[in-house]
Order: sequence, then structure tokens, then C-alpha cells
Amino acid sequence: MKFNRIFIQGAFFLFAALLFVGCNKKEDTIIKVVVKDSANQVVSGASVTLLAPPSPPPQPPAAPSDNFPMTTSTNSAGEAVFNLNEVYQEGQAGVVVLDIEASANGATGQGIVKSEQEKEVVEVVFIN
Repeated sequence: MKFNRIFIQGAFFLFAALLFVGCNKKEDTIIKVVVKDSANQVVSGASVTLLAPPSPPPQPPAAPSDNFPMTTSTNSAGEAVFNLNEVYQEGQAGVVVLDIEASANGATGQGIVKSEQEKEVVEVVFIN
């Protein structure tokens, strides 16, 4: 009888310890691109695309990614928000460098953004 009680308590504490150790919540990997015009005003409704640049020569061309290009529009604050959780897998480390292309009302702009896993990065692109 006492053995059963000790066994049940031990199993409960083991389960609780595994629950706390095994719950490593992955944070979101976010890129925010703020689009501004030549007057430094935010531009809503601009089209923003993230592109994976090709590998530099002498290396073979980079394999096309299923995730890129990613395209979205800016909101009323001039922000285009991209969630890169699908690009980074659990336990993967490293940096992703992406090209940015933005356009609105015939004006265009370009930029580069460097993203790290589980971080939020904000990049400003000017169009003119």
C-alpha cells in the first residue's frame, strides 16, 4: 500500500518534470518592412515582396525555395509583416538574407533584410 503511494507520487513528479522540460515554445520569426515615400511618409497599400537572392558565382545556383517569393501589402501604418516560421525549423540556427522589392503608384524601392530565428526585424524601404 505504501509502495503504491510512493510509486504514484514519483510518477506524478516525473511527469511534471518532463512537462516543464519538454515545453520549449518556439517564438515567432517576423520581418516587418516599413515602406516610406520620398517625403518620409508611410505608404499604405504598397506591394512588398521578399526574394531569396541567388548564390554568388563560383557556387552552383541556390535551389529554389518553396517559401519564396513572399508577397503582401502594407497596412495603414505602412508595414508589411512576414512570418518566417515555415522557413526556420525547430533547432535550426542561422541567418537568412533576403532581397526586398516594394512598389506603389508607379514608384519602386529595394532593400535587403537579415533575419534570425525567433527574432523580429524591422527594415525601412524608401520608394520614389
